[in-house]
Amino acid sequence: MMNLLRNLDRRIIFLVMGLAVAIPILLRFTPPTEVTNMDRSVFNAIEELPDGSRILLSFDFDPGSQGELLPMAMAFTRHMAEKRHKIYFMCLWPLGEPFVEDAMVILREEYPDLKYGTDYVSFGYKPGNEAVIKNIIVDWKQLFVTDSRREDLNNVPMTANIKSAKSMDLIVNVSAGDPGTKQWVQYAATPADIPMVAGCTGVQAPLLYPYVPYPLEGLLAAIKGAAGYEKLVVDAYPKLKEEQFVKARYSSTSALQYMGPQLVAHLLMVLLVIIGNIIFFVDRNRGAA
Repeated sequence: MMNLLRNLDRRIIFLVMGLAVAIPILLRFTPPTEVTNMDRSVFNAIEELPDGSRILLSFDFDPGSQGELLPMAMAFTRHMAEKRHKIYFMCLWPLGEPFVEDAMVILREEYPDLKYGTDYVSFGYKPGNEAVIKNIIVDWKQLFVTDSRREDLNNVPMTANIKSAKSMDLIVNVSAGDPGTKQWVQYAATPADIPMVAGCTGVQAPLLYPYVPYPLEGLLAAIKGAAGYEKLVVDAYPKLKEEQFVKARYSSTSALQYMGPQLVAHLLMVLLVIIGNIIFFVDRNRGAA
């Protein structure tokens, strides 16, 4: 047995790892997910706002980080729709705009009673990084003359009376780097004293924790944070557990489903490390190391 493991073809290991990822995905395996206080803080920041509050939702990421961030972005969208908040979409990354469009597809298909211009609106992508944030905090319409559909903001019900981002009740940012959460904290949430929550990639989270609990009320870190927040949302709104939402293109439980293959793959990696160390020490004791 030891000799078999010692000479195991690496292609077999790759195959086993592939199965460890594929099988949980096919079976929609969702392991138990522990909700952290941070996840709950993010959920409460949106849940406790009066219905119909104004929320600025910025998608500052691209396809390279969508595995970690897209589930939480869509969970934010559904949660706000359930609360009937007014959603103001925008992005500081050019490749974030397609995800904004995908989020609005969810609103059109799953919440047909919500109307564009009345319940949600998109400003699309605007180049300029933090300069965009600095401008909209002072005068929104000086920078944005139209929405993403080239409609004059004065003719859109949601934006007709908006002067600046200070009119928002909450800022929600989904960030993969710069510009992102750090810039929203520095140039919007802090100077204008606007409540804010965010979601970010795992490598970015340690740099943002110092901003919690002020001005960041909560922070979702990578897919683990997304899963905890998603669990809170689907538990609060049981209809999101129905098959039509679970099996949608952007599933209402996608982050929870991602935790399955991640758990199995991590356990397999730990097992392989343990086996490798056992073989090493056995061989060393025999003088073959």
